[in-house]
Amino acid sequence: MILASAILFVMLPDMELRQLRYFVTVAEEGNISRAAQKSFLTQPALSRQIKALEEAIGQRLLDRQAHSIRLTPTGQTLLQEARKLLRHAELAVERVRAKGDCIRLRLGYAPSLATDILSVAVEAFTHKHPTARVEMFDLSTNEMRAGLENCELDLAICIETKRDAKGIKWKPLLRAPWYVAVNEHHPLSNRTRITPIEVAREPLFVFCQRDYPEYWSIIARWLRQHRQRPKIAGESDGIHSLFAAVESGLGVGIVTARSASLIPRRVRLLKLSNGPNQLCIAAGFRTERATDKPLRVLIEELRLAANNIT
Repeated sequence: MILASAILFVMLPDMELRQLRYFVTVAEEGNISRAAQKSFLTQPALSRQIKALEEAIGQRLLDRQAHSIRLTPTGQTLLQEARKLLRHAELAVERVRAKGDCIRLRLGYAPSLATDILSVAVEAFTHKHPTARVEMFDLSTNEMRAGLENCELDLAICIETKRDAKGIKWKPLLRAPWYVAVNEHHPLSNRTRITPIEVAREPLFVFCQRDYPEYWSIIARWLRQHRQRPKIAGESDGIHSLFAAVESGLGVGIVTARSASLIPRRVRLLKLSNGPNQLCIAAGFRTERATDKPLRVLIEELRLAANNIT
């Protein structure tokens, strides 16, 4: 059985170790809602992680019922092996840390906000610390916040949030103006600017309220200030799905200038007249890590990279 755990460890990349922890929590709680609370995630975010694990393994792990879940035979086998694997991983980390020569930083980020500065900063950081290991995870705002609170992330690059900080400190990196994404054939695509009234007339795609509450709050408050009621056409789980909806001509989307590097060929960005205050993008970390030298070096490289593009 130890061999089976070792094989599973080799097959799964590091990101799935976290998914295995979520799976074990779901199995032990017997309920997605309770497991989500225990994992400090929203229920949709947890369900998405479990689905990704099922897809990676190629087997269904749970029988989902109205108010509970039941493990499939594959799920029962995985539960036994996952518990052993996670324990082996914990012991391995403890042994390496005991030697005092391992630098490992786990970094959560949103591609729509930080892709370009991350590549520059991480390259500079690893040049100074060639033996360091930086692991980067594409996550929602809520997933990053939960990762910091659970000590599963060392650093998060996202919208600065004061919401239930719980010992999290923020270092502002840059500010970004707001834009409206439209299909290249949209009647407004030849314009350079778009007004709040014009935005409210269009089917609007926004990021999911549960996973991106700060974004939603900013946009909703801005529209209320202009006495506009948006026609929400759909909620997207990330920048790529939002751009896909816009590129398909299903509506428009509100994004920041930071998304320009990810924009599809058939999408245009229009400046937003009287838009919300520029978005503050920050590096978040636990307060007790403030004196951690490698973490401070990486944050400084992020700040320098941000300064070079603004």
